[in-house]
Amino acid sequence: MRSEPLNLIDTHQHLIHRSLFRYSWTKAVPALSIGEFTLETYRKLSAGTISKSIFMETGVDDPDYQNEARFVAQLIENQICGLVGQIASCRPELDEGFEAWLEDSGSLTVLGYRRILHTEPDEISRTTTFRRNLRKIGARKKTFDMCFQARQLPLAYELAGACSNMTLVLDHCGVPNIADGEFAQWAKEMKSLSRLEHVVCKLSGLLAYCAPGTANLTTIRPYIEHVLECFGPSRIMWGSDWPVVNLGGGLLDWLNITQEVFNLLSKDEAAMIAHQTAEKVYGI
Repeated sequence: MRSEPLNLIDTHQHLIHRSLFRYSWTKAVPALSIGEFTLETYRKLSAGTISKSIFMETGVDDPDYQNEARFVAQLIENQICGLVGQIASCRPELDEGFEAWLEDSGSLTVLGYRRILHTEPDEISRTTTFRRNLRKIGARKKTFDMCFQARQLPLAYELAGACSNMTLVLDHCGVPNIADGEFAQWAKEMKSLSRLEHVVCKLSGLLAYCAPGTANLTTIRPYIEHVLECFGPSRIMWGSDWPVVNLGGGLLDWLNITQEVFNLLSKDEAAMIAHQTAEKVYGI
């Protein structure tokens, strides 16, 4: 069995700095409700496997999201721990201040933007304002991460259809409900999304969706195989989802599973998922 260095670009790495920002959503997540999750801790865990990382906005409370991006920009500027760019938070549902934030954040090593949607009313992504503002992101040659639950994948398909001028990144393989064994409908919706060539898929998050004690390759393999069949390695990129990955074992478990998955692929296929797709999408 082939076993080579992963040489990963992590496209989905969070940070939690409670001394600086507020993260109300973590109160309901015991594994993340206390303590800080810093770049130094992350790099110790990932040493020798992750060559570069892209910060993913961490769902800070609304008053903090722009300051989070400015803080991360300083880390990138200081070349801290291999951090090469960030996906910043934004509010496309609001015209007020949206273009000003795009302009302001243009100097913050922002590679793309995200608005977490699975916690918001379904109608948000369907509004004319939201879609018009997303296309403004595309006009600036930036990406947008789509963060939907599996039941919302038809919304992701609609949004992607309305915003064809840009690369859209589907987070966490569409958030399948692995714990309850829901597969068929998720698989159907993923197949539909994969037909839109400007949509790429992020191989991340899956362990957190497993039932307790079942976060392993055997459990998630059908989901990974379906994503591979739908999108192909050239439209899949890897993400750790650290520290949320702690809900399903942790970063080291995910890295070991990633190595097992790559061992099942050709060298070229593994390289695409590990770093080449990210390099292409983000111009790293």
